[in-house]
Amino acid sequence: MIDLDMALKVVEEINEHGFKAYLVGGVVRNYLLDLPSSDVDITTNATPKELMEIFEDSISTEDYGSVTVNRKGVKYEITTFRREFNYVDHRRPSEIKYIDDLYQDLLRRDFTVNAICMNKDKEIIDYLCGQDDIKLRLIRSLGDPNVKFNEDALRILRAVRFATTLNFEIEDKTKEAIRKNKIYLRELSYERKKEELDKIFFSPNAYAGVQLLLELGLDKDLELDKLDQITPTNNSLGIWSVLDVVDKYPFSNNEKELMESINCALERNNLDPMSLYKYGLYANSVAGSIKNIDIKDITESYNNLIIHSRKELDITSDDIMNLLNREPGSYMTDIYEDVEYEVLYRKLSNDKYSIENYIKNKYVN
Repeated sequence: MIDLDMALKVVEEINEHGFKAYLVGGVVRNYLLDLPSSDVDITTNATPKELMEIFEDSISTEDYGSVTVNRKGVKYEITTFRREFNYVDHRRPSEIKYIDDLYQDLLRRDFTVNAICMNKDKEIIDYLCGQDDIKLRLIRSLGDPNVKFNEDALRILRAVRFATTLNFEIEDKTKEAIRKNKIYLRELSYERKKEELDKIFFSPNAYAGVQLLLELGLDKDLELDKLDQITPTNNSLGIWSVLDVVDKYPFSNNEKELMESINCALERNNLDPMSLYKYGLYANSVAGSIKNIDIKDITESYNNLIIHSRKELDITSDDIMNLLNREPGSYMTDIYEDVEYEVLYRKLSNDKYSIENYIKNKYVN
């Protein structure tokens, strides 16, 4: 989490070179809400070129008027005061112009609660009444919300994300504009949409976020046709598993494997030994949470399994082949699955003598 004093030292370092600089956005909002922050944004009238002269190890993304500085593993994104023009694809401005006016810079931002600044002395600068909306627990667009969402449709998902993670309401005019402009979500990349949806689904308040997406009618434009099938859970992969959109949204191979296991576990009894053995504790726990099964019961059942993997069987492949006097073959899989079943349901003891006798009696002619 962010050390605010360390972040303010970066602000002070910019000030010492004769420039204005302030913490802005989420880090200030969360400070006022007494919540931790995981990233820091700084706004300044110093240009990227001037910032790179101050911070020799910084990385510039001058197309967006920002510089990234790394301090003890924490990244600080420092952005020059600017105005933005001619948004393309309902996402990014095609032109930016550096300015020397904090107020004008703040006007380009998305919501009032994200337009609050803090100077090096921890004094709050709040030109746009963001603190009032924090007290009201409201997400309110800065300026005309129709213009804001037309410019950048990702702000629609950000509104839902902030309302979900902060447990705020979305102000009525902002809600109305979301419904009016939601079609532009179709033009955003699946990668960017998934980033915001992950934050919604990962939140402890995820189910409320899902309900808000449905209330605003965003499911169709996000191509989440099964969103109304989500039951209360705060596991993001569990939600994605039910949504079944692997063919559209980007997932890592590990995520795909986990979701496949969760979907299989959803069709099984999550206290059943074979389900626990075959799909593991994680997949069954997620499936169980979706079905409102107590995680403690699932964990206890998993811990009480006689074996948790094939390696724990007290017999080897060589033992089986020697016992049957046969070469390796597909028959081994059938025997292993048979023995696993018998051991898991405590019909057969997991000791070599008992297993060998079972195999001889059943598989030796």
